[in-house]
Amino acid sequence: MKTNDLLEIKSLTKTFASRGLMKRKEIVAVDGVSFSLSAEKPIILTLAGESGSGKTTTARLILGFIKPTSGKIMYNGKDIWEMDPTEWKEYRREIQAIFQDPYAAFNPVHKIDRALSLPIRKFNLANSKAEEKELIFKALKDTDLKADEILGKYPHELSGGQRQRVMVSRAFLLKPKVVIADEPVSMIDTSLRANILNLMLELKEKLGISFLYITHDLSTARYISDEILIMYLGSIMEMGPINEVVINPLHPYVQLLIHSIPKPDPDERWEKRIDLSTIELDSLSTTYGKGCKFHPRCPSRMEKCKMKIPELVEESNRRVACFLYD
Repeated sequence: MKTNDLLEIKSLTKTFASRGLMKRKEIVAVDGVSFSLSAEKPIILTLAGESGSGKTTTARLILGFIKPTSGKIMYNGKDIWEMDPTEWKEYRREIQAIFQDPYAAFNPVHKIDRALSLPIRKFNLANSKAEEKELIFKALKDTDLKADEILGKYPHELSGGQRQRVMVSRAFLLKPKVVIADEPVSMIDTSLRANILNLMLELKEKLGISFLYITHDLSTARYISDEILIMYLGSIMEMGPINEVVINPLHPYVQLLIHSIPKPDPDERWEKRIDLSTIELDSLSTTYGKGCKFHPRCPSRMEKCKMKIPELVEESNRRVACFLYD
């Protein structure tokens, strides 16, 4: 089966069971999420939203760490959970991840060398020790690291920025087609964040790799992204080209999210007061399937928002899930 999509997410849903004091509850972490990455042109697509929006669960599903409750993850036209062992191994090589914590990703009792050599051996990328060393040196060079400053050291002997770059080097050793970067700069110094982001941009252009960038920081998202997908309680609220969504948001939730970002200018105050009603996340599980998830807090809610779930509709070169654009 041929397709123009390298990675296609179809109505992806993941439900977790949790036990309360009196009864068993179901939490819908990801709810009917659909999007795709083209095989023809590499892009950086951002999954954004506040904590609990389902961004990281979506990433774990795509990486194959957990199975979806329903929906499909298609890679080159094939459901990843229907792949044979050879196809699955190739998928795991071509879909790589960069995680949030640049220290927890490494085993502290082993030197950095081991973290770089293991994937080469696992996927049989080198025929000799000399070729393995050459691959490692090239990967470090591609991420602006000097081998003599990195190799032979333990993770705690490197700075946070160096550890994060080693993680990037490890991912690119495998020549991936997609890299899922889950909050890759949130735990490193501000002065180093631009270096990591610029590195992602450079490697996208130089190696033709697409990124799924997961963050709650819309400023970094706008800096590196081509497109953005904004989630709320597991559902997509709005998606489209990054500048259009950030400059002129359509969904009420996205509007409030954008307007809540403070500007570093004491003479430029917020345009309006941000006033959201407080609501417990657990109580929202009881409204699942009955209406828009944002309607209890939405300043533009209508009666039908309580009764029906809005579908994603095309509007102004993007897609938005809101009855204001029905």
